[in-house]
Amino acid sequence: MSAKKDSKGKQEVHSHQHKRTRAIVNRLSRIEGHVRSIKEMVESGRDCTEVLIQVSAVRSAINKVGKVIMEDHLENCLFHDGATAKDSEIWEGIKDVFDAYF
Repeated sequence: MSAKKDSKGKQEVHSHQHKRTRAIVNRLSRIEGHVRSIKEMVESGRDCTEVLIQVSAVRSAINKVGKVIMEDHLENCLFHDGATAKDSEIWEGIKDVFDAYF
């Protein structure tokens, strides 16, 4: 999947602020540390069941951060691109679907 590019071929940067950027970065940092710990578990020969439990926890954390990014996108990017306040019911419905999926 390719990123949006401007007319000069440079990757576009958001012209608006996201509400949850700091929370997303913090979650990703925790996930990064967790993955390093799993790598150390594997290198030290820890029990496979323990490793798999930790892999499952990372998978869950990735899904949660994906959900936060998706919500932020729905609230900030789509609304920024012209959705009106009366469209909020539509977006709430979309977010409900994502809540059910993730």
